[in-house]
Amino acid sequence: MPTTDAFEAERPRLLGLATRILGDHAEAEDIVQQAWLRLHGTTSDIDSLPAWLTTVTTRLCLDRLRSRTPVPHSEIEPAGSAPDVADEVALADTVGVALQAVIERLTPGERVAFVLHDSFGFDFATIATILETTPAAARKLASRARAKVRRPQPEDALADHEVVDAFMAAAREGDFASLLRLLAPDATVSADAAAIAVGTPERIDGRQEIAEFFDGSAHAALPVHVDERPGAAWYDRGTPRVLFDFEVDEGLVRGITFRAADEVLARVVRRRDTTRRD
Repeated sequence: MPTTDAFEAERPRLLGLATRILGDHAEAEDIVQQAWLRLHGTTSDIDSLPAWLTTVTTRLCLDRLRSRTPVPHSEIEPAGSAPDVADEVALADTVGVALQAVIERLTPGERVAFVLHDSFGFDFATIATILETTPAAARKLASRARAKVRRPQPEDALADHEVVDAFMAAAREGDFASLLRLLAPDATVSADAAAIAVGTPERIDGRQEIAEFFDGSAHAALPVHVDERPGAAWYDRGTPRVLFDFEVDEGLVRGITFRAADEVLARVVRRRDTTRRD
């Protein structure tokens, strides 16, 4: 069993890693404490403590990004530790305010891949192990994040998840004017067969018609991620029943697809609503 001293020797590095990913020092301290609790409770043999702790800490950060709610440490069991690269990673300087603001707009997977690779020098095989994906997929996430970070954006530009949340808030509040502003002129709504079977419309075309349909509705819909895309989902007794799968481009909603197929709903993950500041 690793000693307390061994963990404390790793704590500064883990805290720096978690702070860079989450952008919040207090949350990072909580994550590192959860990693310690997880380590204290494990009965598994650990070949490399730095690699094991890196994997657990990063996965805890990833879950926190997806939900922004505390994750019980007992639910995090690494399928396998990342390669032992801890000795090669030096803590980077504090992220500038402007860069951190852009990082906040990345999806959880993009954010983790970008920070681990570009800030800490992890290779994509290691990142893939942590994200439980392939090296090619990890490379694509980092590349997509890098393009977003380097792309100039107007100060008032909204990230995709902010557009989705603003649209759903306008729907709940019956703010018809805001719905119209957020919809592209040629926006469409469609549905898969499973969603149609539970009562969603098969198709709606045009900004006006879509705004009229959503005006004052969707009170039971909650913010979610599906395959790293921000969306919303209608929940019934804690279970997602219909996904609102958004297509957002340049700050406008260009399409919404209602999806209720079991294999799609199984990939739905709750996330924080950016319109609520409580």
